Amino acid sequence: GSRLASVILFRYTLPGAKTHGSFMTNTPTFADLGLSAQTIQAIENKGFIHPTGIQATCIPLLLKDRVDVIGQAQTGTGKTAAFGLPILELVEEQLNAVQALILAPTRELALQSAEEILSLKGGRNLEIAAVYGGAAIVNQLRQLKKGVHVVVGTPGRILDHLRRGSLVLDQLKFLVLDEADEMLDM
Repeated sequence: GSRLASVILFRYTLPGAKTHGSFMTNTPTFADLGLSAQTIQAIENKGFIHPTGIQATCIPLLLKDRVDVIGQAQTGTGKTAAFGLPILELVEEQLNAVQALILAPTRELALQSAEEILSLKGGRNLEIAAVYGGAAIVNQLRQLKKGVHVVVGTPGRILDHLRRGSLVLDQLKFLVLDEADEMLDM
């Protein structure tokens, strides 16, 4: 079978936790990371100019090398943008199929991540769906049938949609386990 372009595992650490090593010695801008002008404009519209450490490290890797990445950083350091921006750059607008699946352990994180990615898409004609339990599945079915490029969801509801055949992953390029430590402990 075909191999996914990227598997991205993100683990949150508590503030004050020690991490080892730093890959950047100077302060880069988002333009230095290889992002398009359209993406940089969307980021600047949100008031950001310089990437955080996790963003400066992960974004170039995901854009150029298409490698599997495991990222770990404290809460509030922009991990969603670290994986979301490369996804937005590499998803093909004209391909009306799910190309990125982001699994989150809770509906709150799934909604938060979907909203953040939506806010970063700029003028791109991309559909992003949050798929989670506790919400009417009928609306999710309708949205998936219409066509979605990026799905952010919880494992249980993702499995529901896979079993129903309403979520097709044959064009998947990215798989993200957000809060991977929580996801693997479920």
